[in-house]
Amino acid sequence: MNAITMIKQRRSVRKYKNKKVNRATMKEIVSLSRWAPSWANFQIARYTLVDDAATIEKLATDGVKGFTYNINTLKNAHGVAVLSFVKGKSGKFDPKKGDYATTKSNEWEAFDAGIACQTFCLAAHAKGVGTCIFGVIDEELISGIVGLPDEETVAALIVYGYEEGEHAEPTPRKEVDEILRFV
Repeated sequence: MNAITMIKQRRSVRKYKNKKVNRATMKEIVSLSRWAPSWANFQIARYTLVDDAATIEKLATDGVKGFTYNINTLKNAHGVAVLSFVKGKSGKFDPKKGDYATTKSNEWEAFDAGIACQTFCLAAHAKGVGTCIFGVIDEELISGIVGLPDEETVAALIVYGYEEGEHAEPTPRKEVDEILRFV
C-alpha cells in the first residue's frame, strides 16, 4: 500500500472482530512506529500494549472518565496501546539542563507523541489492523493500571483490532483553499 492511499484510507475504527491481533504483528507495528521523527531524535514515545481482557475492562471502567463512546468501543476491543512519553526531554537541546529551546516548552512532548501516534496508526493500517485514538482519558489512573514508570506520562489510548463490518467511507474534507495560504 502506498503512502497516499494509506493516508486517504485510514479511518478511526470503533467495531472490532472477536479476534486478537497476535503479538508478533503488534511488535512489527511498534517496530515501524519507532521511525517517527522526534525532537533531537530523543525518541520519547513508549508503547504499552494491553491484550488482557481484565485490564482492558479496567481501562474502560476507570480510565476514560465515564465517556460512554470510549467505554462502548473498549467493550469489544481485544487490544489497547497506551501511548506514553518520557517527560522532560522534547523541547530541550540538553535534557539534563532545565532550559527549553522553544517557547512551546514542554508542549513539544505532546507534538512528538502526536507524530508517534499517527505513525503507529498508519503502520497498523498497513498491516490490516484498525485503530481508534482516545483523548478523553484519565492519564493518572491509566498510568497506575498499566504500571508506567514515573518518568512517563500517558499521551493517548489507541484501541486496535481487526475491523468488524464494512470499512467506513471518508468523512467530508474541507477544500484545500480553506486550509492553505501562501506567504
